[in-house]
Amino acid sequence: MSLLTIEEARTPRDAGGPALFALGFRPFYLLAAAFAALSVPLWVAAQAGLRMPARIDMLWHMHEMVYGFVLAVVIGFLYTAGRNWTGLWTPRGKQLAAIAGVWLAGRVAMLAAPPLLAVLVDVAFLPVAGYPLYRVLKESGNRRNMFLIVLLGLLTLSNVLYHAAAQGWLAVDPLRPVHAAIMLVVVIEVVIGGRVIPMFTANGVPGTKPVQDARRDKIALGFTAVAGLVWACGLPAPMVAGFALSAAAAQGLRLIGWQPWRTWRNPLVWILHISYAWIPLGFVLLALAQFGVVALSAAVHVLAVGALAGLIAGMITRTALGHTGRPLKAGRGETLMYTLVQAAVVVRFAAAILPDARTPLLVLAAACWSTAFVTYLSIYLPYLTAPRADGREG
Repeated sequence: MSLLTIEEARTPRDAGGPALFALGFRPFYLLAAAFAALSVPLWVAAQAGLRMPARIDMLWHMHEMVYGFVLAVVIGFLYTAGRNWTGLWTPRGKQLAAIAGVWLAGRVAMLAAPPLLAVLVDVAFLPVAGYPLYRVLKESGNRRNMFLIVLLGLLTLSNVLYHAAAQGWLAVDPLRPVHAAIMLVVVIEVVIGGRVIPMFTANGVPGTKPVQDARRDKIALGFTAVAGLVWACGLPAPMVAGFALSAAAAQGLRLIGWQPWRTWRNPLVWILHISYAWIPLGFVLLALAQFGVVALSAAVHVLAVGALAGLIAGMITRTALGHTGRPLKAGRGETLMYTLVQAAVVVRFAAAILPDARTPLLVLAAACWSTAFVTYLSIYLPYLTAPRADGREG
């Protein structure tokens, strides 16, 4: 079943209200892209010594990239996919606008609200956003995707633990829950990527025959989940390294079976492959970081910028094209965006391993990153705020 090009309702009818709130991907993709384009330069400016609000520090940056940017896209995607999986409406109209408002309030609160209020507003988003998805999955009997509700619950727990640690209520490094959240999203990508990347490859690249092996997929998912768990729990370095290398090998074999080298002519497909490839590479770097061979930041950013943001770039273009009634074809703007996101992860990796050049490399990485998402906004703002081109719902 396709999760990235999702078939719409068969009987069009007017849902009422602005097109921006017709389906979950519309407001959340726009909010996430705008936030991504703005927040990273603000953090880099603070790192470079420019005067910025005091809360714009490393912890704010890590938290907001995961619980702000990434989770906005996850919720927007799941609302859109959930409509297809169940045949029931996920939030739209005023309800969707209110949920997007909770997300936006969380971003403002994390910058300006009193600490306790900021915690309450920020933590509220996932429960508020997750319950409607749980309701439609339960009502439709869609058990196959109920695991996503569990993962959203774990992401909520990790956010609570982050705030408890950041406020000094819990004697834990605040980065540990953020790292756990990154791994939870990687698990979501591993599951969904395994469902759709081979299919999109076969459909978009004539002559390819991607291998889908259920046993191989389960092994890859298992090693990935365990590697993320032992790392997030701070277990001994040899154990983390062993599971991380096992996950890297399993994910690498899985990706090879999808024939990524044959996708270079189709940007909508190669962005998925090259971004997924950062997952095994990230686990290799995570293993090396356990023994001080590379900085841990290198592994974290390869996973967070390369895998998470790269797959997000592919997803927010493909789904937006499909669900606004446009052809699934990447133009120059989309290809530029994909290239800039990949450049951003390479330069950010360089900044992590070349401390003497860290500041100029951070500036360059931020420029690539922000230009990528400004490019997205310039192309997709008209698409996402107007009714579907084919006159259908959503």
